[in-house]
Amino acid sequence: MYNDLKKSFILGIAFIPFLAFSQAEHIFNEIRFYQPLATVQEKLEEISQSSELIVPNEISFPLAKMTEAHLVVSNIKTQNGTITKAVFTFSDDQLTNIEAQGNAVKVLMESEQDSLGTYMDYLVDFNKGVLGKVKSDQVWILSEEALHINLFTWDNPYLTPIQGSAPKYNSSAKIPDFLQMGADLEMLRPLLVANSDLVYEEKLDGSDPYAQLQLNCFGVPYAGFPRKVEARFGDNKLNMVWILTGKGDEDRLRKQLIKNYGEPVFKNEAWEIFKDWTIGLRKDKPEVLIMTKELGQFYKKEYFKQ
Repeated sequence: MYNDLKKSFILGIAFIPFLAFSQAEHIFNEIRFYQPLATVQEKLEEISQSSELIVPNEISFPLAKMTEAHLVVSNIKTQNGTITKAVFTFSDDQLTNIEAQGNAVKVLMESEQDSLGTYMDYLVDFNKGVLGKVKSDQVWILSEEALHINLFTWDNPYLTPIQGSAPKYNSSAKIPDFLQMGADLEMLRPLLVANSDLVYEEKLDGSDPYAQLQLNCFGVPYAGFPRKVEARFGDNKLNMVWILTGKGDEDRLRKQLIKNYGEPVFKNEAWEIFKDWTIGLRKDKPEVLIMTKELGQFYKKEYFKQ
């Protein structure tokens, strides 16, 4: 992502591709993303057997700034069959993602066979925001914001609760100790695996002369939620890490970063930089960036002109 980073430094914007979603959420009685809870709830009551609304006291969902809510629905009748259960998640009273289980792959993905690919052990159509796992019979239907933070690797705890409550994650935005910048790949690989739900290794295409390998680490607890962490290696050394976040938790992240690292040393529309130019809160495309000291100083002088 060096080239992307350079462009964002220079222009103060990030390119976010338009995703041509299939609007698969419509199968649930013409529900659409970004509709309010009351509208979705009414539409689901017409096609489901039961429902339960869960509104956590503490907000941890990355897409939610002020409120989050999870509507768990069972035995949902659709034109393609009945789904056993699903959870509809709302961020600030807007539907942002759906997770379904039980007859879900057949009902929600069978008609999409021609456009499906594979990613890890998922059936995917990223352009349409639909992802599924055949083995566990789960399907995620994601808005663009939900797809950015890779919510298809997150099992909503309210859909299949363990002991009746959701897990609590430390709200601190302190950079995890195992993300040791400059450390060797072979030393870090087992630490990344141990601190992730799953890790997918990606060889880069060669367009970035400073990085050849990226470890995509899913389910890494950070700042109150399990995140995707993109750890990039150049010459087998960790030199850059992206932690994917949501626009909704930007204020929470900022407060936690200030608590751990003090006030930002630089600020503009797209960035707030902390800890001697080694940590960045990106605002145009929600992410936290970690860099080696050398890279931080390079970007400070070359692109921020400081």
